[in-house]
Amino acid sequence: MKNLLATLHDYDPGMLPALADVWGADAKRFNDEELIEALHTHMQDEEAVLAVWDKLDESSQGALRTLAGSAQGRMTSSLFAHTGNGKIRKLGRAQIARLRPHLESESIAETLYYRGLIGEAHDKAAGNIVSFVYVPGDLVARLPLQKTSYGSLDAADPSHAADLQALEIIDSLPADAFQRADTSIVDDMTSLLAILQAGTVAVQGAHFHPDSLPQIAPALLRHDASRLSFLLGIGSSAKLIVIEEDKALPRRQEARNWLSATRALQVQTLAHAWRKSQSWRDMWHIEGLLPDDSGWAYDAAAARNAVMGLLADLLPAQGWVSLSELIELIKATQPDFQRPDGDYDSWYIRNDEGEFLRGFESWDAVEGALIEHLITEPMHWLGLVDIGDDLLRLTAYGRAFLENGDWPQMSEQPTPFGARDDGALLVSRRVNRFERFQLARFARCLLAADPYIYIINGESIERAEAQGISRQQIQTFITKQLSGSPLPLPIIKLLRDWGTGARTSVSLETHIVLRTTSQEEMDKIFAFPAYRRYLGARLGAMACVVRADQWQQLQARLGEDDIDVDTSRLERGPG
Repeated sequence: MKNLLATLHDYDPGMLPALADVWGADAKRFNDEELIEALHTHMQDEEAVLAVWDKLDESSQGALRTLAGSAQGRMTSSLFAHTGNGKIRKLGRAQIARLRPHLESESIAETLYYRGLIGEAHDKAAGNIVSFVYVPGDLVARLPLQKTSYGSLDAADPSHAADLQALEIIDSLPADAFQRADTSIVDDMTSLLAILQAGTVAVQGAHFHPDSLPQIAPALLRHDASRLSFLLGIGSSAKLIVIEEDKALPRRQEARNWLSATRALQVQTLAHAWRKSQSWRDMWHIEGLLPDDSGWAYDAAAARNAVMGLLADLLPAQGWVSLSELIELIKATQPDFQRPDGDYDSWYIRNDEGEFLRGFESWDAVEGALIEHLITEPMHWLGLVDIGDDLLRLTAYGRAFLENGDWPQMSEQPTPFGARDDGALLVSRRVNRFERFQLARFARCLLAADPYIYIINGESIERAEAQGISRQQIQTFITKQLSGSPLPLPIIKLLRDWGTGARTSVSLETHIVLRTTSQEEMDKIFAFPAYRRYLGARLGAMACVVRADQWQQLQARLGEDDIDVDTSRLERGPG
């Protein structure tokens, strides 16, 4: 916070005569620099300060008191304006002389500004240059703030940031009172990449096509439509997935590199891809919000990183804090984190009822909802925060993520496949993800759990052969992954016998059939070369097949020999 002398130097020189009028200095006797020194002296006199204070109306006194009690004695210009204090017109010398804003202001903010009680400055916050209003530090001590009691003010009011500076920390919660973050997103991304390699999964905008969901859902540990869309979006941002002709496909080399990495590095890759992503727009995935795609610019990465910067400043390294209190604190101290220009009217966002959410009064419905969404969905899915009922706590990954510190590395021991006597393969989440991805090329996931259950059947073998994977390669791979355990007999038999013996197959066909009233008639017709040329296989004593494209010629030939032909069933069709 700047002191009084620095603030006086920052004011436009055209303001100095107005300030002299307010504080009783003789502007005509001094040049600008001398007048600043004279004002500095007058404004430190307690009687002069009290006299200026008493001339303020109650609203102006309340605004000054609130501002002085805010964090560091300052507030964003946008928040100060939105909480009923209005904006400050920056007027030149001639305009000040004509409009006299120190006596006839258009807002509380102007009343305080043109009387020298507040200043305005710019500072960097959450990666953006933001305008602040403040009370000069050495002036705060002289203001008679105690003259009006405000102990009953509601701490939930965003204008009272002083009451929100210390988030209450809860050291621990019962294990059943919260959802611990995990790294299952790594396992589900592995399953998704394995499914996508078939090249049959369609996408629709930022989501998988509904017709594709039955292919994907059985292989996922978490069945959540929002999380599945996030997997697609973050997989694309991490360059693991590419969309071609409305189909989602794995990028072969990038996917292989990611699948071969440690679990910790895999989480880090996904988290940083999300943090930097411009294509994944979190606000478009918040239930109850319907942003319009056109008419306004939105920087998804800047908004996301602004929140991450605020969380880095506000969240404790250990312990639980209230999510709602955190959101209130951000509203009180940095409400414009995703709107550096403080414009709350030009974005086209509707709610479920079709109402446009405009103005600062919609902050909770838009900005507040975004903060809650980022924490309880992407950050939780990525293993960065544990969440409870209106509570959150950073994990070790979360602290490293917000602080850009060293990423925690967890030890991983190679884990072999297991097998059941019926031939099902049991694959732990601790199995190397690349090995499970390889298995999925020729095996079907029967159950997504820990362990996963995979089966191999005839369809699996045919799918493998279509990819150039032989039965011998399948057997070698599984034997290696079992690490000394015997290959189940059903798998051995399947790999040995599939395709080598006679296969039973049937077909359904439509034929035109010639029927006679006796075996003797059929024998004569079937034996006569003039008729035989139109016939196919015999179907018993009194029927045979007629060649599909020859039945009319046969009918004509039989007619020449005075043999009546009934075609009524042929005309009716089957049934």
